[in-house]
Formats: sequence, C-alpha cells, structure tokens
Amino acid sequence: MSTEQEKERIAKRIARAGVASRRDAEAMIMAGRVVLNGEKLKTAATLVNDTDTILIDGKPLNKPERTRLWRYNKPKGLVTTNRDERGRITIFDKLPSHLPRIMTVGRLDLTSEGLLLLTNDGGLARALEHPSRGWTRRYRARVFGLPTPNALAALKHGVTVDGITFGSINAVVEEGDKNAGRSNIWLSVTLKEGKNREVRKALEFVGHPVSRLIRTAYGPFQLGKLQPGEVEETPTKVLKEQLGSSAAEFKF
Repeated sequence: MSTEQEKERIAKRIARAGVASRRDAEAMIMAGRVVLNGEKLKTAATLVNDTDTILIDGKPLNKPERTRLWRYNKPKGLVTTNRDERGRITIFDKLPSHLPRIMTVGRLDLTSEGLLLLTNDGGLARALEHPSRGWTRRYRARVFGLPTPNALAALKHGVTVDGITFGSINAVVEEGDKNAGRSNIWLSVTLKEGKNREVRKALEFVGHPVSRLIRTAYGPFQLGKLQPGEVEETPTKVLKEQLGSSAAEFKF
C-alpha cells in the first residue's frame, strides 16, 4: 500500500496525467466534474495516492506516465489550442498520432512560428511557464524599416501599450541587415516575459510592425535544425539537468 509520503494533491495528479494544468484541474474539481472513490470531490486540497480511484466526467483518470518534453517547430497558420471555436486548424490536428496526450508550454499566435515546447505533464508546463524560472525567450523578427537607436533603447527600457507594460526587450539588428537599404529588416530579439503578442505589440509601438516572427529558443531549449512540423523528444537526462533541483518534483 502507498505511504503517506507518496500522496499528492489531486490537482497535481490530474496535471501529471496530462489532462490539464493544475489551475484547470482545480476548476474541474470546483465544477463538480471529479469523483474520488465514488464521491464527488468538493476541494482541490485533497491528497491522493495510487490506491485511489479518480473519475473525470465519468471516465477513469489514466495513471501518470513518466514526465516527458518535446520540441516542436510550429508552422505559421496553426492555432495553439486544443479546440478552436472558429474551426481553424490547430497544432493538435497536425501533430504525429503516436504522441500521448500532451499540452503546450506557453503559446505562439496564429501567424508566429518556431519553437514550441510540448509536455505530457501539466505540472511541468506550469513550472516552465512560471516567471520565477527567468528563462529567456529568443526570436527572429522581420520588421518594416530600420529601427533607430532611440527605438531600440525604448524597447530595452520597457514600453507600455494599451495600458499593458512590457518588460525589457533586447532587439538587435542582425549583422547582414545593418547596412541594408531594404524596407524589411531582421532583428534578433530576447526577452524574459511571455505576455500575449508581446513582441509584435512592442515593435509596432516603436514604429516597426512585424511581418514574420520565429521563436528560436525557450530557455535552454533550442529550435536547432527542426524543420516546420517536426517534433523531437528531449532526452530525460537533458530535461533533468535543465530543471536542476526542481527535477525532484516530477516522475521520470
């Protein structure tokens, strides 16, 4: 029989099973969708172990698999959501069928492309998204016009757009475009936050609308040579190394 030390909050168990994030799992519980050992659950603070029977919407919760992470090169034109009310094609419509039930770490908007992390563990998704991790996001942004030093300095200082303040964004003109006379310029962009459409909104605010946006890195994880639509699993050893001491929170 499982020991007390092996118990965990039910929201965490649901997240580890790849059903939803911990926050969404808590919402499921409060909505009365979760049944524990024959009784409808009323609190997300409940502790469970391997001997407990958990049903969500009447269906048994799968046993948690080992925590896994994949790198995915998202093509433009796909929505980063499980279902789209407007009937648009989502990344889940295009991902390989052999993948288990997974969720995204953060999002990329419809017209953005590049690195998107995928995981079967909602707890890991939340941990990697959390600002406290301090991971840098890196992008290549193609913009209209050559940004002035003042525009780049404003981005680095942080700008406020429509009442939303964006933190420091470091944008540098790529070497091959520094002396270019073209109207479209490539920038290398780095930032710590991940607010909705942050790069696009901030660059447009300083006068340089984005025509193409490619995420090349999320923390230590790189897009590398992945082709659009390709998925590659991150070795468990590498994932544990990057998580550091927090790796103990997950089951590998």
